[in-house]
Amino acid sequence: MSAVVADTHVVVWALLKQEKLSPDALAALQGAIASGDRIWLSAISVVEIAYLVEKKRLPGSAFDRLMAELSRLDSGLAIAPLDLPIAQAVRRVPREKVPEMPDRIIAATALYLGLPLVTRDLAIQSADLSVIW
Repeated sequence: MSAVVADTHVVVWALLKQEKLSPDALAALQGAIASGDRIWLSAISVVEIAYLVEKKRLPGSAFDRLMAELSRLDSGLAIAPLDLPIAQAVRRVPREKVPEMPDRIIAATALYLGLPLVTRDLAIQSADLSVIW
């Protein structure tokens, strides 16, 4: 298995509720780590998790757990920055199919990195990207 990009909900579930992940999603995440590759997380996902904790839609432990995992060298998680190439790749994600900007940024991150995106999001799945679920 190779590196993947994980959608926000996938990382939250991987950290807090692995039973919510599909077998293929869990295998992709575990396979990336087992092969020494990365699970890439868009920087916007970190912001989303902080926001969802503030709105009490996620427990405070979600952000703390993410920060702890990101600081562990063997976690396999890595942050993909929201930079100019990713901003340019956003234009390759059709707004008609993926209207939410954070979702477009996450999809653009996968496109730019040339990696499959692990997501349950049906809008993203309809956008002709390489998706694992």
